[in-house]
Amino acid sequence: MLGSVTFSLEDNEAGGSRLVIAGQMLVSSVGPFENEIESVGRDFTDIDISGVDEMDTIGAWVVCRLATQHECPVVGASETATHLLKAVEGAGADGELCPPVVPVWERVPLALGDKVYAARGGIFGVVSFLGAILVGFGTLIRRPSRIPFRAVVRQMETVGVSALPIIGLMSFLIGIVIAQQGAAQLKQFGAETLTVNLVGRITLRELGVLMTAIMVAGRSGSAFAAQIGTMKLTEEVDAMRTIGISPIEQLVIPRILASTFMMVILGFYSSVLGIVGGAVIGQVALGIPFFTFLERIQEVVPIHDVWVGLVKAPVFGLIVALAGCYHGMQVKGNSEEVGIRTTMAVVSAIFAVIVLDAFFAVFFTEVGWG
Repeated sequence: MLGSVTFSLEDNEAGGSRLVIAGQMLVSSVGPFENEIESVGRDFTDIDISGVDEMDTIGAWVVCRLATQHECPVVGASETATHLLKAVEGAGADGELCPPVVPVWERVPLALGDKVYAARGGIFGVVSFLGAILVGFGTLIRRPSRIPFRAVVRQMETVGVSALPIIGLMSFLIGIVIAQQGAAQLKQFGAETLTVNLVGRITLRELGVLMTAIMVAGRSGSAFAAQIGTMKLTEEVDAMRTIGISPIEQLVIPRILASTFMMVILGFYSSVLGIVGGAVIGQVALGIPFFTFLERIQEVVPIHDVWVGLVKAPVFGLIVALAGCYHGMQVKGNSEEVGIRTTMAVVSAIFAVIVLDAFFAVFFTEVGWG
């Protein structure tokens, strides 16, 4: 007995074997029955199910499959079992389990065409989104009373104030690493004192703002995409449009303003703490007094390095906010899309920030701020 199904093979009048099934042919019990019947390895001329007390569609399908495999009739079926057998009789799947494989010389151009078409749609979407933002800014400039000051302040707190501890710690540790590694390399040339130049210039000009932008993209850019994407799924964005509130003005623009403004503060704050970290390792490992290190920073770092960081910071903040808000507004369908768009927001923001940083490096070198 297997679960609630029993079977036996009996000799019939024609000299063959008859499969006699008894019990309950249900989805909960046919699994062991199938395994056992396959191990018998004998053919039979008919299948007797007169002893089956109860049957569902799965049990009927198993019986039909056995009858088809052994090319034998089913006998002894009750009225209910007959209806079920007729219902599943044509439910066999004889098609290919795997689709035909397209040759590589056709598959690659098709995939490339899909990517190009998707990129075209993405460009149209970005241009449309930027146009909606410009229209929203124009509306707020004409009607200052509609500017959502509370939302802007709230986002400034979320993007900036709440990020101070983690960005400060990250920048402090990066300053320590730059000073320690830079001193180890410069020591080979007897130029350990140039560690001050290295820490000051690379922190104020590049790493302070760049690492802050990457941190903000992972922390706030992802939050923008997830928040707005969830509102899209719950139809809150549609509800706002229905009652006459612009989602661009209330959701997107406050995040853009907060991210753009707070990136300036966070970038400068990050650079300062990076220099402090370098000063700490200078006193501990290089024998350079802490305040002497800071005074030397003022002498060796040109003021235009500070301006380079301050110019790049709002641009990076704008890119991070645009990426997060754009991908959040593109969410549709299901909750899985929120995760996909959040990942895309972070990746695209970090990629754009690094590419822009490379362009800024070339540009400022050409204008004499190298």
